[in-house]
Amino acid sequence: MKYIATELAGVVIVEPTVHGDDRGFFFESFNQATFAQNGIDANFVQTNVSRSRRGVLRGLHYQWPRPQGKLVNVLEGEVYDVAVDIRPDSPTLGQSVAVMLSADNKRHLWIAPGFAHGFCVVSEYATFSYQCTTLYDRAADWAIRWNDKRFAIDWPLSDPDLSSKDRTAPYFQDVPRERLPDYLP
Repeated sequence: MKYIATELAGVVIVEPTVHGDDRGFFFESFNQATFAQNGIDANFVQTNVSRSRRGVLRGLHYQWPRPQGKLVNVLEGEVYDVAVDIRPDSPTLGQSVAVMLSADNKRHLWIAPGFAHGFCVVSEYATFSYQCTTLYDRAADWAIRWNDKRFAIDWPLSDPDLSSKDRTAPYFQDVPRERLPDYLP
C-alpha cells in the first residue's frame, strides 16, 4: 500500500497495491499492522455502505463528543470526497482536502476523528463504504453547511441534491464551541 500525506495531518490517501489479470483483481483494503506503521492507529467497530445517484451531496458530517475516524472508499462509481478540519484550536482550522475516489482508482481516504466529512456523487451512481472507529451515536451526530464560504470547498456541482439535515445545517460560525471537536496534537 502507498500512504500519501495530505495538507491536513490526520487525513491520508491510501492507494492499495492491486493485483489483477484478465479474470479480475485483488487488493488488501486494510491491514492494521501496516496502517499503524504509517501513523494510522485505527480499530474499526462499524462499517456502513450507502448508495446515491449523481448530484447527491452528503455532508459535512461529524460526531461529537464521540468522534469517529473513518476509512472511506467507493465500491461502484465515483465521488468527490472532502475532509474539513473543524477543530477550533487546530493550526489548520477551516482547511480542507478533496480527493476523487472511485471504483476504478480504488483509493481510500483516512479521515481522523475531529474532521467533518462529505462527498458528492459525480457518476451515475456510487456505492460508498465507511469503516468507522466508533459506533454511530444519534445524540452526537452533527452537520455543518456544505457550502460554508469559510471552507472554500470547490464542489464540482452548484445545485446538489441534499437531505433536509444537510440543507438546514448551520454555518460553522453558528456552531457552539462545545459542539466542536477538540484539537489533540
